[in-house]
Amino acid sequence: MDKIIKLHTPLTKADMGNLNIGDVLELTGTVYTARDAAHKRMQSAMEAGLAQPVDFRDQFIFYAGPCPTKPGRTMGSIAPTTSMRMDSFVEMTFKLGMLGMIGKGDRSGFVPGLCKQYGGVYLLSIGGASAMISNQVKTCEVVAYEDLGTESVKRLGVENLRLIVGIDTKGRVFQDEQIRLYRR
Repeated sequence: MDKIIKLHTPLTKADMGNLNIGDVLELTGTVYTARDAAHKRMQSAMEAGLAQPVDFRDQFIFYAGPCPTKPGRTMGSIAPTTSMRMDSFVEMTFKLGMLGMIGKGDRSGFVPGLCKQYGGVYLLSIGGASAMISNQVKTCEVVAYEDLGTESVKRLGVENLRLIVGIDTKGRVFQDEQIRLYRR
């Protein structure tokens, strides 16, 4: 395995520019959860000219909805959801100043161009490893849309959250590069 890049939030667009597809990261600091329902509300607020419930400038959105917390735990199991479901909201979140997204799976063909245009990244998390990921979450606080339950926006304090750069700021896609490599 190549070296692991340790990143600590807060980060900047310049920091994102130093990342390349396939880089393995351990992220420590703050990330926000948001899924379909929260993104729809954020979009409605933006279209209405209303303030967002969270300042997403220089932040990461983790496409996840954690399970209820068991006694003695910071949170329940948490794993990335299929990212493609949020593709129609990517430009909106970049316009809100977001640095990147964390999720699983492929993205629509236009997302790499948006990453390049806005200097953002798409980071791949590990699907099916919800118990392990929950151990990397040290704090969890609902910060918006509490009525959405598991789909509310939560601020997570993570420690050494293992991620892979799936789309970099140059618009390169890790899966595409790997497919080309193995077709040879």
